[in-house]
Amino acid sequence: MIHYGMTKTAQIAVARGLAELTAGTGITVNSVLPGPTRSEGVEEFVGKLSGGKSFEEFEKEFFEKVRPTSLIKRFASVDEVASMVTYVASPLASATTGAALRVEGGLVKSAF
Repeated sequence: MIHYGMTKTAQIAVARGLAELTAGTGITVNSVLPGPTRSEGVEEFVGKLSGGKSFEEFEKEFFEKVRPTSLIKRFASVDEVASMVTYVASPLASATTGAALRVEGGLVKSAF
């Protein structure tokens, strides 16, 4: 999924650039990077691919075989992603800017 990776990289670069342009103004700019999320579109997609399995059965198999690095072993909920967006858009996140904030359940392994 080269196109997907490229667009995520562009999103992070644009947000960082805008954060630098607004440095010292009190304006913050961040990227929120959701991972696999149980949205309406994902439920529809899973329904087509599941072969009659329940969402829960498909989800278990998906995280065992396709996304084994996930630490939560499930899709995030749209509310969990929205909570991150709400936080980062609030005054509580006033010292968070130029950041790439992952809401992906520990899917991405870091070299750190």
